[in-house]
Amino acid sequence: MTQAPARPTASRRRHDREIIALALPAFGALVAEPLFVMADSAIVGHLGTAQLAGLGVASALLTTAVSVFVFLAYATTAAVARRVGAGDLKAAIQQGMDGIWLALLLGAAVIVVVLPTAPALVELFGASPTAAPYATTYLRISALGIPAMLIVLAATGVLRGLQDTRTPLAVAVAGFVTNAALNAGLVYGAGLGIAGSAWGTVIAQCGMAAVYLTVVVRGARRHGASLRPDAAGIKASAQAGAPLLVRTLSLRAILMIATAVAARLGDADVAAHQIILSLWSLLAFALDAIAIAGQAIIGRYLGAEDADGARQACRRMVQWGIAVGVVLGLLVIVTRPVFLPLFTDDSAVTSTALPALLVVALAQPICGVVYVLDGVLMGAGDGPYLAWAMLITLAVFTPAALAVPWIGGGLTALWGAMTLMMAVRLLTLWLRSRSGRWVVTGATR
Repeated sequence: MTQAPARPTASRRRHDREIIALALPAFGALVAEPLFVMADSAIVGHLGTAQLAGLGVASALLTTAVSVFVFLAYATTAAVARRVGAGDLKAAIQQGMDGIWLALLLGAAVIVVVLPTAPALVELFGASPTAAPYATTYLRISALGIPAMLIVLAATGVLRGLQDTRTPLAVAVAGFVTNAALNAGLVYGAGLGIAGSAWGTVIAQCGMAAVYLTVVVRGARRHGASLRPDAAGIKASAQAGAPLLVRTLSLRAILMIATAVAARLGDADVAAHQIILSLWSLLAFALDAIAIAGQAIIGRYLGAEDADGARQACRRMVQWGIAVGVVLGLLVIVTRPVFLPLFTDDSAVTSTALPALLVVALAQPICGVVYVLDGVLMGAGDGPYLAWAMLITLAVFTPAALAVPWIGGGLTALWGAMTLMMAVRLLTLWLRSRSGRWVVTGATR
C-alpha cells in the first residue's frame, strides 16, 4: 500500500526527463531558424530602404514556400519514431532516407517553378518598382537553396524520430553563425550587395544539409539501410505527408485572413497586429518545442506497442502545455509596457495593441494544450484527422474574422476570433484524444 503512489510519481519523473531532454534543444533550434532572416535584415538594411524592402518580400515568399513543406519534418519524425520503438533501426533510417529523397524531389520542383516566375511572384506580393529588382534577385538566388532547406527539414525529422534534438540544435546554431559571417563578407567585403546576402544564405543552408546527410548516411551504413531512392517508400512518405500539408495550408490561410482583416481596420490596427503576431509566433516556439517532443515520444511508445505508456505521456505533456501556457500568459501581461516600445513609439499603435495583448495572454493555456495534442496526434500518425480538424477550424474562423469590421471591437475582436480558432482546435483535438482512436500500435500505422 505504501509503494502504490510512488509508481505514478516515478512515471511522471520519467516522462518529465524525456520531455525536457527533447524539448529544450528543440526550442533552441526553433529560435535559431528566424535568426537567419534577422541577420540578413540587419546586414541588408544598411544597403538602403529599397534593398531591405526587396529582402522583406523575397523572405516572405521563401518562408511561405518552406513552411508549406514542414510536413517533411513532422511526418518523418512520427514514422521514424515508430520504428525506433519497434526496435528496427534499419527500417527507421530507411524511412528517413525516403523522406530525404522526397524532400530533394520537391525542392527541385520548386526551383523549376520559382526561377522563371520570380518577377511575377514579387509583383503579386506587392513589391514597389524600386524594391522589385532586389526582391527578384534575392528570390532567384535563394531558390537554389530550397532543396537544401527541405533536406534539412526531412533530416531534422529523422533525428527527432531517433530521439535526438541536440544535433539539430548544434547544426542550427552553426548555420546561423556561418550565415551571418558569409553575409557580412559577401555583401560588404566582396561588394555583391543583396545578391551576396542570398548567396551567403544558400551556402549556409547547403552546409547544414551536408552535415545532416553525413549524420544520416553514417547511421544508414551502420545499420545496413539502403541509400538508394525507393519509389514505394517515397510514395508512402508523400501519402503520409499529404494530410499534414492540408493542415498547414489551412493554418496559413487563417493567418493570411487575420492579416487581411487587420489591414481593413486601419494602419494603426495592422501595425499593432504585426507586432502581436510576431510575439504570438515567438510564444509558439516554446509550445511547439513540447509538441516536437510529443511527436518523438508518442511515436516511440506506439512503435513499442506500449499503448498505456503513450496515454500516460500524453497526459503528462498536456499538463506541461497548460503550465507553460500559464507562465507565458503571465509574462505577456507583465512585460506589455516593456515589449511594445521595442517596436513602436506611436501611441495609437500602442493603445490598439494593449487590450489585444490581454486576449493573447489569456489564450496561452489554450494554446499550450492545442500544441501538445497536435504533436501527440502527429506522433501517432493521425494526419487525416488533423487535416479535417483544421479545415473545420478554418470554416469556423473565416466568418468570425470577416465579421469583425462590421460588428466592431477592432483588433481586440480580431484576436478574440483568433482565440475562438484555438478553442475550436482544442475541442477537435481533445475529442480525438479522449476517443483513443489515435492509439494505434505497431511499427507502422
